[in-house]
Amino acid sequence: MRKQEFLNELGGRLSGLSQNDIDERLAFYSEMIDDRIEEGMTEEEAVAAIGSVDGIADRIMSEIPLSRLVMDKVKPKKGLGAGTILLLVLGFPLWFPLLISAFAVVLSIYIAIWAIAISFYAVNLSLGVVSVCSIPVAVYYFSLGNTYAGLFMIGAGIALAGITILLFLACMVLTKGIVAIAKGFLLWIKSLFVGKEAVSHA
Repeated sequence: MRKQEFLNELGGRLSGLSQNDIDERLAFYSEMIDDRIEEGMTEEEAVAAIGSVDGIADRIMSEIPLSRLVMDKVKPKKGLGAGTILLLVLGFPLWFPLLISAFAVVLSIYIAIWAIAISFYAVNLSLGVVSVCSIPVAVYYFSLGNTYAGLFMIGAGIALAGITILLFLACMVLTKGIVAIAKGFLLWIKSLFVGKEAVSHA
């Protein structure tokens, strides 16, 4: 892919952003391609070394705060007329509760995604604490002369320690998956404000 073709395609993928953001990103990648060409690469090699347009567009979208995308989208291109202001004031009892409800739904979904990971870590921590606490309980049973109960507590503590380690490893894998889901969810929300063409894998 040639440099101009790459920049045109990337610009099209970012068309939902403000023109200032698009120009800034395109200038950055144009300079990056030029630097690689000066180092001895061909134009096609320099473009290929940067990465795919899809990956770059996703990276750019993930770097831009959602609040900024919302403000850019709702900011009027020109001053509000008297009729528009009147409609906004009269419609306030209708659109404001809907806006708050939409925000609450999005926030609750995002929190629910992370609550899954937190609950797994909480279970893992409780199993770890119980496995450690089984040691003094076993010592207490041994001091009473109850050998069977003491051995049972030691065995239970070792088993719980093993489960804790395995569950911790599972939690690490789960966390990576949840991070990917949360990132995809945010990219999807952003795509609602900038258009589907700006976000490739939302």
